[in-house]
Amino acid sequence: MKNLSLLLISIFFFSCQQKENKEASAESPAPVAQKEKKQENKQIGDTIAMNFKNEANVFLAEGHLDSLNSKVYVQFKNEDLGELNAQIIPDAGKGNIRFNQIIFPDKTSDGPFGMDMQIPLKQKGNHILVIGHSLMADNPYYGNFKVQLNIQKNKH
Repeated sequence: MKNLSLLLISIFFFSCQQKENKEASAESPAPVAQKEKKQENKQIGDTIAMNFKNEANVFLAEGHLDSLNSKVYVQFKNEDLGELNAQIIPDAGKGNIRFNQIIFPDKTSDGPFGMDMQIPLKQKGNHILVIGHSLMADNPYYGNFKVQLNIQKNKH
């Protein structure tokens, strides 16, 4: 019994040590690749963090819906009150894809919307847009799409 427990403990420690080595080796090349590329908004898992605006002061990113990620969460920070104009452009041109919901910084939400969306932004802070297919329609959209966010400040 003593030998069995010793064996199990040693296997446990060995497997934990291998996981740490894999995580460390996977993390090290990432910063090097990011330095070489231009600043762009990328989908990681089911989330797109909109951190960079293009020359026209617009957030632009490419996303992907599949059977694993049937919803994509687009996060952006709003510094100014104004109006959000958002658009989804599927690679196929058409498809069952839409803005399902917007979640405001105070955790209230609104939706659903279509592939185009105009909504006033009355709060500063982090907003989340939920993109997915309409459950009321057939044939969920799977594939690549572009999402574009343009925030127009209120004029005083």
